[in-house]
Amino acid sequence: MIVFDQVSVQYADADAPALRDVHFTVPEGELCLLVGPSGCGKSTLLGTVNGLVPHFTGGTLHGRVTVDGRDTRTHRPRELADLVGTVGQDPAAHFVTDTVEDELAYGMESLGLAPAVMRRRVEETLDLLGLAELRGRALSTLSGGQRQRVAIGSVLTVHPKVLVLDEPTSALDPGAAEEVLAVLQRLVHDLGTTVLMSEHRLERVVQYADQVLLLPGDGAAPRLGDPAELMARSPVRPPVVDLGLLAGWDPLPLTVRDARRRAVTLRERLTATAPPSTPDPLGETLVTVARLAVTRGPVPALRGVDLELRAGGITALMGRNGAGKSTLLGSLVGLHAPTSGTVRVGGLVPHRTRPKDLIRRVGLVPQDPRDLLYGESVAGECAAADRDAGAAPGTCRELVARLLPGVGEDTHPRDLSEGQRLTLALAVVLTARPPVVLLDEPTRGLDYAAKARLVTVLRGLAADGHAILLATHDVELAAELADRTAVLADGEIVADGPTPETVLASPAFAPQTAKILPPYLTVPQVAVALAALHAQAPATPQTPAVPAQPGVGGVAAQSTGLPQAPAQPVNRLASGTPQTPAVPARPDAERAAAQDADGSNTPAAPATPRAFGGEGGR
Repeated sequence: MIVFDQVSVQYADADAPALRDVHFTVPEGELCLLVGPSGCGKSTLLGTVNGLVPHFTGGTLHGRVTVDGRDTRTHRPRELADLVGTVGQDPAAHFVTDTVEDELAYGMESLGLAPAVMRRRVEETLDLLGLAELRGRALSTLSGGQRQRVAIGSVLTVHPKVLVLDEPTSALDPGAAEEVLAVLQRLVHDLGTTVLMSEHRLERVVQYADQVLLLPGDGAAPRLGDPAELMARSPVRPPVVDLGLLAGWDPLPLTVRDARRRAVTLRERLTATAPPSTPDPLGETLVTVARLAVTRGPVPALRGVDLELRAGGITALMGRNGAGKSTLLGSLVGLHAPTSGTVRVGGLVPHRTRPKDLIRRVGLVPQDPRDLLYGESVAGECAAADRDAGAAPGTCRELVARLLPGVGEDTHPRDLSEGQRLTLALAVVLTARPPVVLLDEPTRGLDYAAKARLVTVLRGLAADGHAILLATHDVELAAELADRTAVLADGEIVADGPTPETVLASPAFAPQTAKILPPYLTVPQVAVALAALHAQAPATPQTPAVPAQPGVGGVAAQSTGLPQAPAQPVNRLASGTPQTPAVPARPDAERAAAQDADGSNTPAAPATPRAFGGEGGR
């Protein structure tokens, strides 16, 4: 169905090709998962299938891409619209109407389908994606995850033979992501639809893939093959695969069910060790929310919310799409006035405080980073951030260099990927060193290496006495980073407590490791427990103990290197936030030390665990 014949893409202002010598075929009725680190060319490759590359984005296309026999070099995107449906990283960029129902019908109307056919397909899609209750809602009032489902639905109503999806679950809660992936699986299995999909959250999608295309991103040739085989060699992989490498299981499991079957003996051995505990933060209270209610238009977004954030604590805010997470974060920076209840941030009432005063108390990285970026270049954004924060020149640029290495100063923010824009917005906010840092879906569009860098920075901020609240659907991030997790449902907090207690009590928000080896939440925790078992056992030359190192997924924790906090007093914690020890990396050949497939023998040197299973004006 999709054939790449020695395809390379070179942009005029780039030093190296975005794609080089891509040659593979996706048969009809298969789901092909595209994986690789950020910047390896995944979005460019997807753009060549629907004709956006080179007809819209520019660049020079060498080789040939054909879709159902149509050559994308000679067929422009509008001539492929009936054949290829596309959903990009930013779903709102695709919208052309004002309401959900109109958006679902627009594509069919453009193709001239009969009104009766349009009506039937709209109803089918509303039911498929759980959008029936939103049919009359304005698109501008939807949450990011709801918009993503509408964008996917607007493509499905056309009944394309090929679906091209760029991170389709990045803004979806775990339940909604499963629903969307189940729909895609039905389309592939029952209707023979061909799906080419890129996704950073591999723990959600790798089990659905018929084949995986790995773009290494280091100039090496792309590799196409069996998912389990390629995951073993991929620089990005989900926790279940990391756990399989740690235990020496062969073949590697791709699903929680397969891993649970293999882990029976390993679970028994780990009962002899105690999982790590996370004490409560010791700092002062920086944020107090009491009986907060907020109404947005006709919709009650928050109802009686109580929340406290303390210095040195990292709190994850989770819940389904539309539960009110973004509204709560917006209320803490004065974007929404309370209908009732109170909000205090550093003793201030946010919606009654001037922005230039509030920016030194609290900073928000929004779900759409474009709300915070208005400069013509990365250098311009950094200079403006330094001025707004009263920081020394170069402060923001130094942060960008650490969080987003390799991005040039003259690059326009619109030319950055979704994850890169979000990271730039984070650097802009952190320049002011606010005691309270709020992040709305901070890992959307980030690969695992970028996540590890982000975690290092956030842990350093917490150790310096900052309070951090992140609204996220990334259960692996919450398990790795958060001391405390609160779950929001229909505008109310329904669970709030230490992260292990909260996520273990909910299958929807439990990370993969917790489903396989409870009460452990992450692969690094399992690696440390296995090392402890070795240390307790009689030492032999064949089983040396593994030294533990602080860090995340093999990345050692380090000082943030950020400027000193402003004069606003913030209590520093004596010990900082507890770190999760990681284990040094080892060559693949050393996996031979991890012997019994059922986990009965502890590996002498565990494989490097990955941290996450694997992204108003100022």
